[in-house]
Amino acid sequence: MPISGTIWNDFLHRGALHALLRGERRKGAARELTGKGAQVTGAGSGIGKATTVLLAKQGARIAALSHTADEIQATAEEIQRGGGEAMAVGADISQEEQMQRAVKQVVDRWGQLDIVFANAGINGVWAPIEELTVADWSRTITNNLTGTFLTIKYAVPHLKKRGGSIIITSSVNGTRVFSNTGAIAYSTTKAGQVAMTKMLAVELAPHNVRVNVICPGATQTEISENTQQRDVEKVKFPVEYPKGRIPLGDGKPATAEDVGQLVLFLASDAANQITGTEVWIDGGSSLVTG
Repeated sequence: MPISGTIWNDFLHRGALHALLRGERRKGAARELTGKGAQVTGAGSGIGKATTVLLAKQGARIAALSHTADEIQATAEEIQRGGGEAMAVGADISQEEQMQRAVKQVVDRWGQLDIVFANAGINGVWAPIEELTVADWSRTITNNLTGTFLTIKYAVPHLKKRGGSIIITSSVNGTRVFSNTGAIAYSTTKAGQVAMTKMLAVELAPHNVRVNVICPGATQTEISENTQQRDVEKVKFPVEYPKGRIPLGDGKPATAEDVGQLVLFLASDAANQITGTEVWIDGGSSLVTG
């Protein structure tokens, strides 16, 4: 329906269009997280690093956590050079005492904790079940499930004080995709993280703490380089996709920044009614390959 001259003039008079063109709305939104304390695990590279940078640009004070000291120091310094506030926190997410100390360090520094991005994890070993050792299984479970549990467990008492947002990184594997044979341990942890999200969403809702989980598909990160594959071709079903596996757009995988934008949204007040929800970010690939 055409807009009448009166309505259009009123729109211009109020300066809405002018503000939009000048980016004032975007600028205002960019400061929505000002003063909030955010802890990001796996912040030394990939999705974790991209997300810390985005959150910092939105005004959050960042605790970049990982066991890779050099990488998280580089992340913190990059944020500081851009005018943000950040600290590097060295810890192994699978170690209880280290995670207790890490959260204390963050709260002692920032005085509060409002956002937790439980992102760290490993792909581990992918192999037929007969060849997957108990040690292989346990390492993946400990890092991905116990690590997520510990990351959240010691943050929750502080999140309850003011309300906040928890975002967990799961995967398309174990949630929509089950054709990556050999990824037994990995997919089990990713399914477990979705269940954890839904359980905690109900438990923490009365304290105004939201819990959501993202499920990335193919992403331009280094995690695939850490995957150890053993004889998976023995159990893999040969399937070809002549038009590619990603139907959306030009078929390219998401970037770490694409995923970081999703985390930013879920951490913000724009998502204040979203909790207990998994969000797939994969260009529709899991609908094709699942």
